[in-house]
Amino acid sequence: MINIGLIREGKVPADNRVALTPAQCKWIQKNVPSVNILAQTSENRCFSDKEYAMAGVEITENMERCDILLGIKEVPVDQLIPGKTYLFFSHTRKKQEHNRKLFRSILDKKITLIDFECLEHEDGTRIIGFGFFAGIVGAHNGMMAYGNRTGAYKLARVFKQRSFRELIHTYFGLLIPNVKIAVTGSGRVAHGVLEIMNLMGIHEVDPDEFKEREFPYPAYVQLKGADLYAHKVTGKYNRIEFHEHPEEYRCLFPEYISNTDILMNGVYWEPRIPRLFEKELVMQESFRIQTIADITDDTNGSVPINLGDQNIENPIYGVDRKTLSKTDPYLSGSVDIMAVGNLPNELPRDASRYFGEQLIKYVLYDLVHNGSKVIEKATLVKAGKLTEHYAYLKEYAGL
Repeated sequence: MINIGLIREGKVPADNRVALTPAQCKWIQKNVPSVNILAQTSENRCFSDKEYAMAGVEITENMERCDILLGIKEVPVDQLIPGKTYLFFSHTRKKQEHNRKLFRSILDKKITLIDFECLEHEDGTRIIGFGFFAGIVGAHNGMMAYGNRTGAYKLARVFKQRSFRELIHTYFGLLIPNVKIAVTGSGRVAHGVLEIMNLMGIHEVDPDEFKEREFPYPAYVQLKGADLYAHKVTGKYNRIEFHEHPEEYRCLFPEYISNTDILMNGVYWEPRIPRLFEKELVMQESFRIQTIADITDDTNGSVPINLGDQNIENPIYGVDRKTLSKTDPYLSGSVDIMAVGNLPNELPRDASRYFGEQLIKYVLYDLVHNGSKVIEKATLVKAGKLTEHYAYLKEYAGL
């Protein structure tokens, strides 16, 4: 019998999402007889201890009996249990400095770390994540910010709705002015953004149309890889080549800046990838963008005027177009930025249900049986040792 534990989120502020819902736990214990699930008692989860207990999950404080521990956000160092196998979003694969101590502790405590972010299909597509609901909430908040800035309409806050279904009801009768919205990316985040665009009755147009004309209705364009990047020499786009050598490409998004009112950013970014634009462009009169929802949320990343995270209660800030310094939102000489690192927390039950479905479908069987290449590739640390695929983290880990 393999004991899987759902750990309490220890990071402050506490995340309220879960890796598996009560209904999913009940299904697993019925259909995968080799698995028993325990839940660490918690006051912050979007599903209560009582709901888990009613689904047949043992509620306990002590997780020592568990072989595998599932969380969401980074686990505080003092809460790590030596010798266990953990799955959570560690935010260490990019050598994030603020998690260096956590990573070092995982090694010292002989822990096996499988990072949700690193679970990928053979073509590099992420298997599991909350991106779709990040896109849902981020797009709503971006549209909310534009409405607040212009006074053209008013949107309710997502976290005050009990479910995605209830959120949809808030769009009835909503009239969006004739804005032009650029949506960047093609993954789960972008799919979530497009869901909101369609629910709000915003029309899709192609890239050339978007650059060449105005529309008598609100319109959006989705800019994918070939629309956003071109090789510096050939002027062409090759997906495999781009992912291997992104530094050899330039970004085409500046061609859209003078035609865009709202930017919904859903592209993956790391330091070798060209930014969507450079800061200096913000100072130019041709920079038409008034609102940016930076849903993938990399500080000084693909959106270079992302000056850092806000929180769910206060998700918007401004950036002065002349000084590029942080201001209050909705000022006449500023661009509004929506940048929040835990957007799916605004719809935690829906987001958790979606996440758990992917976990069960693509990961669970291999996790509790003989493993797989997918799990092996997502294992950063095995019993306190860096795995070969992540040997580049040796210096980061202080080894």
